[in-house]
Amino acid sequence: MTTVEAWFKAFRLRTLPLSFSSIILGSLLALWKGSFYINILLGALATTLFLQILSNLANDYGDFKNGVDNPSRRGPKRTVQSGEISLKSMRVAIGIFALLAFLSGLWLLMEASKTVGMKTIYFFLGLGVLAIVAAIKYTVGKKPYGYQGLGDIAVFIFFGLTGVTGTYFLHTNEINLHEILPAVSIGLLATGVLNLNNMRDEENDRNSGKNSLVVRLGQRNAKIYHTLLIFGALISAIVFTLIEYHSPYQFIFLLAAPMLFQNVSVVARNEAPSELDLELKKLALTTLLFAVTMGLGLIY
Repeated sequence: MTTVEAWFKAFRLRTLPLSFSSIILGSLLALWKGSFYINILLGALATTLFLQILSNLANDYGDFKNGVDNPSRRGPKRTVQSGEISLKSMRVAIGIFALLAFLSGLWLLMEASKTVGMKTIYFFLGLGVLAIVAAIKYTVGKKPYGYQGLGDIAVFIFFGLTGVTGTYFLHTNEINLHEILPAVSIGLLATGVLNLNNMRDEENDRNSGKNSLVVRLGQRNAKIYHTLLIFGALISAIVFTLIEYHSPYQFIFLLAAPMLFQNVSVVARNEAPSELDLELKKLALTTLLFAVTMGLGLIY
């Protein structure tokens, strides 16, 4: 494997559809409200891209340093673990992508400052710095919060509530209680992806001292939790659609429902955690489909 191939492997670009889902839905909600700016969409997508890659690199680095990436791990082998990328090179890359995320976020806020006040800009600047720190501290440091079972909360907040409503606000300079419901849907689906990841890795995480929520719950309860996440996402979206109903096209997001039901069924019957990696990928792509169809259904 070449160095370039190793870095693309470390970037884990397959995770991007999930991270883009909140930005796309937030922007489509804004377009529905008649207040959409292409530069804000592009700035938000770029910032999310750099944050997601930063998080992936930090996970690669942190899980190896903490002994979680070892021969017993069921998921794809990481680049530091395999020796394809050195710890020193990974530290440098983490710094570079933290800087890129910060600069991209600054450009996004410069564009947003044309429509929102400076107090709001300062608030989002602080939120952006917090997102960078959260991306790194998930697995890096003496007490990474991902090892304390707090990863699910962070994913729900940053991939759901902040991602959707934050993007929507930067376009529109307003937020209504109803717009939180689509954010809840995306946040729950994103948390479902993390839950599958942690279910796959439960045995190794438990043995390595990584106390994810799945380790705390156990596989049986984690399956129940997963079902609640998926159905909670659907219910939240349906409630929002009924509140804001104006066209049958709004229910087009239900095209994703059969895939979500299948995901729940497969997870409930699963006896080999390593097989959940495929379901993880499917749920990430289904979340993107869910976000796009929900947004487009509002517009047409």
